[in-house]
Amino acid sequence: MALWDRVKESASQMQTQLVAKKNDLKSGAFRDASMAMCALVAAADGSVDPSERQRVAQLIATNEVLQNFPADDLRRRFEENLNKLTADFAFGKVSVLQEVAKAKKKPAEARAVIQIGIVIGGADGNFDKDEQAVVREACFTLDLPPHEFDL
Repeated sequence: MALWDRVKESASQMQTQLVAKKNDLKSGAFRDASMAMCALVAAADGSVDPSERQRVAQLIATNEVLQNFPADDLRRRFEENLNKLTADFAFGKVSVLQEVAKAKKKPAEARAVIQIGIVIGGADGNFDKDEQAVVREACFTLDLPPHEFDL
């Protein structure tokens, strides 16, 4: 199976798993951690292009799980995290990973945050090394083994 097909299949499976847990994913910690994860993946290569912002905006608008929260609130949180990362990526990443860590207490939420990162990373069909690296780092932050997600 080609890498592109594996990325699409993995992102699709992650999305299916997220929807199955929708009713368990309503906490503020999950909301904050998922928007931090989106920002981390979007800025993984050190810059954020408009298509990455658009992918997250589309996810916020269409993702069943994220519809548990007001879209404007999610966008604001995403932008705040993105601003921290674009101002100073290394320093901002520490703060953004602290947001990701909010989901650590509930394993279902922690896994869902990683799955959202994979969905965002694979949305363009190219889950690149930088994106995989920040998702892997988030796994460590959440005490989850990266190999559980094929990272």
